[in-house]
This record gives sequence, C-alpha cells and structure tokens, in this order.
Amino acid sequence: MKPGILVARAVFPEVLARLAEHFEVESNQEDEIYSQQQLTDRLQGKQGALITGSARINEQVLAAVPGLRMVANMAVGYDNIDTAACERFQVLASNTPDVLNETTADFGWALMMATARRITEAEHWLRAGKWTKWRYDSFIGPDLHDSTLGIIGMGRIGQAIARRSTGFQMQVLYHNRSRLAPELEQAANQAQFVSKEQLLRESDHVILVLPYSAATHHTIAGAELALMKPTATLTNIARGGIVDDQALIQALRNKTIAAAGLDVFENEPALHPDFLDLTNVVLTPHIASASEKTRRAMANCAADNLIAGLSGQRPPNLLTSFPVQA
Repeated sequence: MKPGILVARAVFPEVLARLAEHFEVESNQEDEIYSQQQLTDRLQGKQGALITGSARINEQVLAAVPGLRMVANMAVGYDNIDTAACERFQVLASNTPDVLNETTADFGWALMMATARRITEAEHWLRAGKWTKWRYDSFIGPDLHDSTLGIIGMGRIGQAIARRSTGFQMQVLYHNRSRLAPELEQAANQAQFVSKEQLLRESDHVILVLPYSAATHHTIAGAELALMKPTATLTNIARGGIVDDQALIQALRNKTIAAAGLDVFENEPALHPDFLDLTNVVLTPHIASASEKTRRAMANCAADNLIAGLSGQRPPNLLTSFPVQA
C-alpha cells in the first residue's frame, strides 16, 4: 500500500496528482485552517504532510502522531516547525529555499518603492475624488536613487535585493549574523558590513530579510526605530514578530520615521487594527513570493522533498540532521 500523507492547505491540482502517484493523499482543497487538534486528528495514520506556515508542528503534535515520518514546509521560513522536536522524534523536516529568491527580491523592491513614493496613499486620495489640481508638494517622498539602502539579513534574498540596487546608484549597508565573503559583497553592489545601529542611523531605506526565531524577535522595536532618520522608510518582507508592531505604529504616528511597507505582521492574518488608520504605511497580505511561476515551484519543491524523504532518499532541502531511513 502507498504511504498516507496529508496536504494541509489547498495546492495546485497538478501537484496533488503528482503526489497521488506516490501516496494515498488526503487533501484540503477547501483550504480550511486547521486548529492544532484538527491537524493532529488529520495526521493520524499519516506518514507525511505537506504544510504551510498555518500548520504548527510542535512537540505535542509529534507525540500524538507516532507514525509521522516527514513534514515538508511549502515556504523558505520554518518558524512553524519545531526542528529540535523533529530531531527528537526522528521526523524529517524540509523547506523550499532558493526557488523564491528573485521573486521575493522583486517584491521587496516594489513594496519599498511604493512606500517611499507614497503610491497607495496617493491612489486612495485619487479614488476618493480629492484630486482637483496639481500642487508642488503633493505626496512628496524620498528618492531611492543615490540614497543609502540598509539590508538586515543578507542571505540569498538580501543579496538579490542588493544586486538590484546597482541601477539606483545606491550605497548598500548590511547587517547579518556573519560577514559575507568579499566576492559576495562585491556582487551585492559592494555592500558594507556594519553594526545594526550604524545601519539604522545611516540608511535612508531599511529592508528586513532575516529569518524569524527567538533570537530575532523584535529585532526592530522602539529603541531601533528611534535611531532611524525621520525621513527613512522601513520595509518588512521577512516574518511577523521581527518588528514590534505596536512600537512601529507609535513611530509612524509620531513621524519618528517617514513610512513603512509591511508584507508580514505579528499574529497574521489578524494584523493590528491601528495599522488601518495610518496613511504612511503600505500593507500587503504576505504575498512576496506570489508569482504563479514561483508558487508552483514552491509547491513542487515541497513535493520533491516529501517524495524523496518517504522513499528513503535524502530530501533536497532537509532541515533535520539525523539519517534518512529507507
């Protein structure tokens, strides 16, 4: 008999068909968000699961589903998976890096530019019928060209963002857990490794591209926002929780910084309602990787990992370190 798997969220039908060649598939094409108990119940008798960030794989789930052998996350971030618990329970875990780097970098630029140039604020004003004449100071915002870009988190996506800055003649500062090799700095528009404090003080546009963990929780909070220029923008395409949303709301109200562009939020999708009352923030619903080509690549990458792991081969994007069992 084929191993049983759970596909915990809706996915492209052709990916389900591909998985069905290898597994007995229980799918969730209705796209219900399972509670922790529902997820545990659905996983009973399953050897594998294809999940997204809405499914939290923790010690309680793993203890209740002893037959589970692998979870494949359809995302590059995996803060929804307790990898240490997976190690203890000998459950393989994987993610989908690389396939979304360029698409996410594109979106980071789109969100940063919309934030700096006040595009959504101007559109809402126009749609409200308020445009009756041109004014010299209408929706003035900061330039991106010839400015300083600060990137916090200089992994593959951060480097892709930096490469795009060349055409804007920007100076690039970055802060990371460790310094890049000189050749990578050169390729990333001669990016300069600096402290987080220096980056925040000197950057005109700060973009966050670092993974979420306990160590990066509230990397940007009130003290950090106070270091930034009052003309600066902050863009977050990483994960909610990296920014203290309440502190950011206060900073935007007080004009501590000029504007923010946010694709991710604490407690998403239940974002803080006070964001909706602010005109100097651009809000998008976690769509940085949302090109059709990339989302299909992510789904197929997760499927590749699951097929490999449950057939005794090493998944291409393995997060756990114990040996794969045939």
